[in-house]
Amino acid sequence: MYYFSRLLLPAAVLLVSVTVASAQSGNADNGKKTFLRDGCYQCHGTVAQGGTGPRLTPPAIALPTLMAIVRKGVGGMPPYSAEVLSDAELTDIHAYLETVPAPPPVKDIPLLNQ
Repeated sequence: MYYFSRLLLPAAVLLVSVTVASAQSGNADNGKKTFLRDGCYQCHGTVAQGGTGPRLTPPAIALPTLMAIVRKGVGGMPPYSAEVLSDAELTDIHAYLETVPAPPPVKDIPLLNQ
């Protein structure tokens, strides 16, 4: 019984996490506005390509991971409480990050192939 519960509990937690994340689909247009309005672009670039902060996309990180990082802060990033950036706004930012296309391959950039 103990062995079974050790396997079942992580599977149940994963299922709930996936269900919650998929149930929370944000508005990408609002997310882009929030990303720019709240200054995320200052460290992560205007299209999340990275700068003094890391590249955020593509692929976009999972919503629960994004929320945990934003709430706690990581490296030089300060934590943002729900009073500063709501869960709904973070969900919208995540939706925006999912819409950012991948950059072209290096072989398709003429300047980099000289």
